[in-house]
Amino acid sequence: MSLERQDDLIAEAAPAQFDEQATAAKRKAAYEINKLSKRLHRQVGAAIIDYNMIEEGDKVMVCLSGGKDSYAMLDILLSLRERSPVKFEMVAVNLDQKQPGFPEHVLPDYLRARGVPFHIEEQDTYSIVTQHIEPGKTMCSLCSRLRRGILYRVAGELGCTKIALGHHRDDIVVTMFMNMFFGSRLKGMPAKLVSDDGRNVVIRPLAYVDETDLVRWANHKQFPIIPCTLCGSQDNLQRVQVKQMIREWEKQYPGRIENIFSAMANITPSHMMDRQLFPFTTIQASGRPEPGGDIAFDEDETCATPKPGVIRIV
Repeated sequence: MSLERQDDLIAEAAPAQFDEQATAAKRKAAYEINKLSKRLHRQVGAAIIDYNMIEEGDKVMVCLSGGKDSYAMLDILLSLRERSPVKFEMVAVNLDQKQPGFPEHVLPDYLRARGVPFHIEEQDTYSIVTQHIEPGKTMCSLCSRLRRGILYRVAGELGCTKIALGHHRDDIVVTMFMNMFFGSRLKGMPAKLVSDDGRNVVIRPLAYVDETDLVRWANHKQFPIIPCTLCGSQDNLQRVQVKQMIREWEKQYPGRIENIFSAMANITPSHMMDRQLFPFTTIQASGRPEPGGDIAFDEDETCATPKPGVIRIV
């Protein structure tokens, strides 16, 4: 066979080989996305069940900021509602804080396309925050207080029984460290709580979800993300630095964030220091073995480096 004929055969085979590789790549990508979808739906469903977040007849106010987390929360809740034996309503609510350049049409267009009832609450909190906070200072505290009060009011006006926020597992872990480092208290961000005014129940359906999975889901679904020009644009926040810290830990010791998160639901009051939670001042020797008595002083495998792949919810 001549060299020219060999070249012709190679040229003819190349497109077929390329098509085969492209098809294999597409199959793999579809498989990975399907696996991600199942994991996200399973984790959100588990959190809802574990904490009894949504009950029969609830009207859930889904707070939609325009970020990846709240889009994903709405998307997954819509999907779960279709197959859930528990009947509940949903209404998406966005607080238009009058940030300069905010694309007012994006969320309404998206929600109409999804057939989701929605309410846009217009309140110029941007001017209030920028007037009272010096340039370069953290805006989060004042911004969140204003936003929280408005959302509580709107929930009552709309007749909502639950307020769903898009905080995920990593947010919960970071909040615990923020409170430890800067507030001297062991306090996190619960999956479910009663609001400050005592009138609302706040739920966090993404409590079990890893943020990196939400990034992948948002890219796959191509949500029309709206950047925040308030606290979301500040890179000097302590919260940002703490998040970077736990991300570095995760790189060095895969599974560490999940272990920390799991520990928040596995507390031994007798081995902490809170006298309100355990009667340290009145305990006496009983003369009989105490399960877990001073085992905290023993070095065992539970204090070893976390094992990769040890996940609470998969």
